[in-house]
Amino acid sequence: MGTQLRATPFLLGALASAAVFVAVYLVFVRSYMGQVVDERAFAGADVWKGSLVDFAHSFLNILPIAAVVVASIMVIIIVVVRRNWLVFVVAVAAAVLANLSTQVLKYGILSRPEKGVDVLSNSLPSGHTTVAASAALVVFLVTSPRFRPLAAVLGSTFSIVTGASTLVEQWHRPSDVVAGLLVVSFWGCLAGCALAWLHVRTAEIPVRAKLWPLFWVAVGLAVVGIISLIVTYISAQSGGSHLFVAYVGGVAAMGAVGFAIAVAGNRLFAALP
Repeated sequence: MGTQLRATPFLLGALASAAVFVAVYLVFVRSYMGQVVDERAFAGADVWKGSLVDFAHSFLNILPIAAVVVASIMVIIIVVVRRNWLVFVVAVAAAVLANLSTQVLKYGILSRPEKGVDVLSNSLPSGHTTVAASAALVVFLVTSPRFRPLAAVLGSTFSIVTGASTLVEQWHRPSDVVAGLLVVSFWGCLAGCALAWLHVRTAEIPVRAKLWPLFWVAVGLAVVGIISLIVTYISAQSGGSHLFVAYVGGVAAMGAVGFAIAVAGNRLFAALP
């Protein structure tokens, strides 16, 4: 028999997700230079989107079907076969709460001060990104340990592509997408806490794959994002724009955060049966 899941790692993950979310909001929404850097990436996506706009438009049009209908069918089949109804209920609750909290945060709690950068209202966190990432979370949690690493890779990629598509379509800034990913990460970790408190036993054979290749991809993207942010910041202070650099940096930041969450989630839920 396996031992009981421990809540502490999941609780620490939730606190870390919340802390990074607050940092993203304070830097990129509440500060002038943060708004400038974010807006440079937003404008860069508009200038350099090219033919990607056609893909983004088509992808976002099918998002409701892919994220809700297809994911629901997959989840129901998996749950019926595996009979892990408790995990299913907790996962769905986490997904619902993630989407509700995104809407409450965006429209009821968070605000975007006018600092002369743009005239757009607050759009953080991204609702589309939250929908995609929360659907991926449910599939990830109910999937068997053998296939959970694959679910983490595919789910994070799906979420990142969704976020990048909203940037290309000029619906969201990079910080909105990162915040949406962090909202789902927060509720995913709380789902782990709930399963631990409900005395879920660990798997007989925990997941061994640690997704090291994806980890190094996340690190590489983080380096690109940080360098791009620094270049954009310095350029903005001197009156330059560097829109392409800002655009690449914004997309890299989304990828870094999305893949890092996938790696961490795969590790945290390694023992989930």
